[in-house]
Amino acid sequence: MPLITNLQPHGPYAMVSLHQLGGVPVVMKELLGHGFLHGDALTVTGRTLAENLRYVPSLDALGPQDIVWPVERPIAPPNHHISVLKGSLAPESAVLKLSGKTLKGGAFQGYAKVFESEADTLQAIRADRIVPGDVVVVRNVGPVGAPGMPEMVHLTIQLQGRGLGKDVALITDGRFSGVSHGILVGHVSPEAARGGPIGLVCDGDTIVIDPRARTIELAVDGIELARREAARGTPRRLALRPGSALDKYARLVSSAHYGCVL
Repeated sequence: MPLITNLQPHGPYAMVSLHQLGGVPVVMKELLGHGFLHGDALTVTGRTLAENLRYVPSLDALGPQDIVWPVERPIAPPNHHISVLKGSLAPESAVLKLSGKTLKGGAFQGYAKVFESEADTLQAIRADRIVPGDVVVVRNVGPVGAPGMPEMVHLTIQLQGRGLGKDVALITDGRFSGVSHGILVGHVSPEAARGGPIGLVCDGDTIVIDPRARTIELAVDGIELARREAARGTPRRLALRPGSALDKYARLVSSAHYGCVL
């Protein structure tokens, strides 16, 4: 899908500007008119999506403005902001942010440095143990492993502040916020706590992120991965009080690939 809203963090406007223009319905009207939304979908109003948007003004009717851009003339074409990847590191899927902005030159290849928590990763970044060419892997922070899939925004801020945003990749089974910048791959599925390959990555492994092929590959041969799988045993999970809300959530929540639904 093309990028058509000129909002922060990639643009100058905040959400209040979009609200004053007419809000999210203005964006939806433009997307509906170009086949990106199902107009016959029934909504909670009892009317279809198209019926709800019938009286929302079009971009032409709004007059000159540069907050919402036409689909025919987008701020960025499709696949330049969010891309879904698959590969040996993410057999279900993973999400690459800002792919067209940070990986204009093509694929990124680097060597893994593995961490089991956000706190451990933050400590390593602040101690200058992360250098250009590294692929920082933060695992066990997915829907089950955290539990709850926290965002890794503090890590991205630290990397950007040290000038490493274009030279270090960050891969996680957690998620990122909308303000995050850099070579960021989140929502890696299956997550480590569900036995995903991200749980088998070791320091020094080569990882390749290819935005054009939409792949994310762990360059380790099958024999070695099988050996690691046998040695891993039961995937690591936090000890939660039986019967607690978190315990129920961790047992019932689906993969990020399926929306983390219960």
